[in-house]
Amino acid sequence: MREARRPLLATAALTLALGTLVITGPAHAATGVGTGKGADTEQSGGRDSNAVYAAARIQYSGAVAKDGSAGNVTSSDVNWTPPPCWYAPYLGAKDFKKKMSTQIESAKNTPGMGGTAGAAIGEMQRHYEDDYGWTDTPGYKDYNVDKDGEGMFWAAVENPDEPDILKRSSCNELPFWVENGDTPPARYKEAVTPRILAALAYQRMQLPDTKVTLAPEATTKVNLPTWAWLDKAVFDEVQATAALDVPGFAIRATTTAKPVSLKLEPGTADAETFPASGECAINADGSIGRPYAKGDASRTPPCGIRYLRSSGNGVFKLRATITWQISWAGTGGAGGDLPNGTFGTTQDVTVQEIQAVNR
Repeated sequence: MREARRPLLATAALTLALGTLVITGPAHAATGVGTGKGADTEQSGGRDSNAVYAAARIQYSGAVAKDGSAGNVTSSDVNWTPPPCWYAPYLGAKDFKKKMSTQIESAKNTPGMGGTAGAAIGEMQRHYEDDYGWTDTPGYKDYNVDKDGEGMFWAAVENPDEPDILKRSSCNELPFWVENGDTPPARYKEAVTPRILAALAYQRMQLPDTKVTLAPEATTKVNLPTWAWLDKAVFDEVQATAALDVPGFAIRATTTAKPVSLKLEPGTADAETFPASGECAINADGSIGRPYAKGDASRTPPCGIRYLRSSGNGVFKLRATITWQISWAGTGGAGGDLPNGTFGTTQDVTVQEIQAVNR
């Protein structure tokens, strides 16, 4: 097949995607509970029972959001985004033939499916049935059914949490064959890897709420230092795992978030933070700040706030945000760092004037 003919195959893929071939879709919940901070979930590519979809399911466990949806982690790197799409194991040869040939025939019989689109569908059929290929991607004879059980066809999967539909549909190559134990050809740069799984686990990670302990609690006084702290037992590192396991191909990655600092935002400009930056570093024992103790009233807290005016009849919204250092480890010794993540929550603080008595 000449390279000049290749755009027709892309047209065929687009035609089927707009018609009856669908290889993307929402996440589906599975049974089971993870660490108590999240639930086991699995994500597939299918939208309905008649659609072609990536059969491989990514299983999430540990501290992940329910139903496989995006978690609450905000990346500190504004340029970082999880993968919008990827290629994953799809179907064995016989199942692929049954599904794909049905979809091709349905598309060919669709009214108005003529001209370039019709020709493209015909070339796609030749690609899988008559060994019709090109230099870097050879065709297949009868959908490789003589190799059934020796490998799988891989197909594109869109990330349902990617808002940009153009990015989400950028994995537009036709399904391709990979032998069991082999890795996909280098040209498929979006083929699923432990690193991609780590990024997906990052996206779905559910971090615990960040409610700091205050002294005085909830209600404080103007110009009185308010101590803030987090015990190590209250928050600790959390993990989320993404795994993909099909015949002849199994990979996994675990993403770990470790708390490293706490940022306090008083909810008003009329306040001072301790330290002045509002960033409270983590202590050697894994805690942040220091609990208030009797006799500390006149001391400056290592982590805390001093409000300079009353909240009146309302409250100030104190926001406490934890910065988490995030790393990952996966199959084959792969691993590395991901951008730091943040997650914060707010709590109400009432600030009252100190009442003086005149005699």
